[in-house]
Amino acid sequence: MTTSMSITVLFIGLFALIQIPLTVMVGYRRLKTGIQFFDGGDQTLLRRMRAHGNFTETVPIVLLAMAAAEVTGMPHWALWAGGLSLLVGRVMHAAILITKGWGESAGVWNGSNVLAHGGFWRMGVFQSPRVRAFPQHAVIVTKTFA
Repeated sequence: MTTSMSITVLFIGLFALIQIPLTVMVGYRRLKTGIQFFDGGDQTLLRRMRAHGNFTETVPIVLLAMAAAEVTGMPHWALWAGGLSLLVGRVMHAAILITKGWGESAGVWNGSNVLAHGGFWRMGVFQSPRVRAFPQHAVIVTKTFA
């Protein structure tokens, strides 16, 4: 059996490229301010650190869920919709957090994460044809996580 994850692999590449400037912006600010650890009270550094951290905390688990969804037969349109939603949400979140601060980014953060986490895990894993073939496992898993 061969399994293709071409959509997930494309998004992994895009998110890897986005990670680079987020990392560089934190490093550049550290060099400019001489702050080696934590944020040193510098609000610009703190916002950059949080944009980088939020991206790093969220994107990998969603990409794993997306890979699981693609392998278990999720329709391509749903993978594209979820991946693009995550991409737009993460880029907007980072841009707003870095430029404007905390309050303005909360809605984008919540929207992109709820859609991506909930959508990929529920539709991709628990409603896939392979899981439906073993309904006793799906019942146990959904009771545990619901």
